[in-house]
Amino acid sequence: TLETNFDPKLGEIEVVSQEIGRVILNLFTNAFYAVNEKQSYSTSDGYKPTVSVMTLRIDNTIKISIKDNGNGIPKDILDKIFQPFFTTKPTGKGTGLGLSMSYDIVKAHNGTLKVNTENGAYTEFIITLPIKTKQHENISSRR
Repeated sequence: TLETNFDPKLGEIEVVSQEIGRVILNLFTNAFYAVNEKQSYSTSDGYKPTVSVMTLRIDNTIKISIKDNGNGIPKDILDKIFQPFFTTKPTGKGTGLGLSMSYDIVKAHNGTLKVNTENGAYTEFIITLPIKTKQHENISSRR
């Protein structure tokens, strides 16, 4: 199941859409992989694989959350997930952008990429990007 909750007052921001799109696609691919893995090993008939995406405008930022109810990220791996070339996937399964490059792309847009997780329960990646207002652009261009 894919659940969505989009803020109707989100507005627009200036980003390199192909790059941010690749980041979001990578996070979705990871989330779908996680729920598929949990489902394939689940002995419970009650497990419903779910990925949710939420957007929210908070002051001068936009928050994008992608959350899955897969197995979560174990604490011993959590510190490594944003390192270059690190993967938990078997050979041939990790064909995406990678969290390290995703982190770098978001950072290049003056944003942040954070993770919340609970082992056995969920993983949530949160992208926060700044909104450039006209007033901010005018002040910046005068410098």
